[in-house]
Amino acid sequence: MNEKKRFIFHLDMDHFYTAVEERENPTIKGKPVVVGSNPKAGKGRGVVSTSNYEARASGIRSGMPISQAWRLCPDAVYLPPNFPLYIQVSREIMAIARKYADKFEQWGIDEVFLDVTNRVKDWADAEVLARQIKQEIKAKERLTASIGVGPNKLIAKVASDFQKPDGLTVVREEDAEKFLAPLAVRKLLWVGRKTEAKLKALGINTIGDLARYDPTVLSSMFGVMGLQMHLSARGLDRSEVEERVGVKSVSHETTFEEDTADSDAILQALDSLCVEVQKETAEQKLLFKTVSIKIRYQGFETHTKAKTLPRLTNRVEDLKKTARELLLPYLDVDMKIRLIGVRVSSLVSCEKQKTLF
Repeated sequence: MNEKKRFIFHLDMDHFYTAVEERENPTIKGKPVVVGSNPKAGKGRGVVSTSNYEARASGIRSGMPISQAWRLCPDAVYLPPNFPLYIQVSREIMAIARKYADKFEQWGIDEVFLDVTNRVKDWADAEVLARQIKQEIKAKERLTASIGVGPNKLIAKVASDFQKPDGLTVVREEDAEKFLAPLAVRKLLWVGRKTEAKLKALGINTIGDLARYDPTVLSSMFGVMGLQMHLSARGLDRSEVEERVGVKSVSHETTFEEDTADSDAILQALDSLCVEVQKETAEQKLLFKTVSIKIRYQGFETHTKAKTLPRLTNRVEDLKKTARELLLPYLDVDMKIRLIGVRVSSLVSCEKQKTLF
């Protein structure tokens, strides 16, 4: 029995933080823009959160020490991160994207997978729908997005990065392996710097090299991950776009554009997530009693920790204080952080609580 053909989109906003800053202040558009710590004439601490394409032309990259960025481009516009603004804009973009999909899976602050299988009939139809989403985001938010269209999440993710900025790349199922073959092996999902170095030591430089390599050798070196990488290199991926259902909890998380150890930026992002979570519970007239944080380090090592409060609340001050208490011990570890999240659970309706009293 043949599997139903799937149509998956991966939507990725273009240099999101700096694009939002340029939208808010058009006078900096066209100039090199860096969002991160204060460079303090080349002596500042902290790292670059993101940079626009003009700054990248000078060699500035996400995760680079801010002092190094200043030496490369002292004339750039340096701005502190404005996470409350970025998260609010992200919510508005995700609301637009959600309307077009049967299934919706947000990854971080600026990217999302959409399963549109039941919304389109063929690849041409899928391309038209992708253009429509891009146009609506551009009209309403004055920002550009790149979309990859493919038969699965893997292909869609790689395709969205293929023609940035403002790109649209459609990869049909029969063209998937050919599309992937010439690309650097690092372009594959889950292939980080360490794995890339090990693969290069085997003479595997491109995704095509990986697809042609003996899977038994890959399995002996990398275990199950070796077989998964081999399948991915051939364009095979059956993972589903996973939708969050039910309101047993309310959570928000953000993936930093580059792994970071900048505690000020991490805590500012945490506070912004708390504001968004509290806003959502207030909109749904919910009180919460349990607060959880999620933290993912570079290399995808993930931890969660929770605390149950002595009483029900929906005060943002309670949420921020508890989330910070839970997160602070994880900042003492000598590892960069990729993702943080905040979740509240043990939810009770405000109306029900009033009835009890």
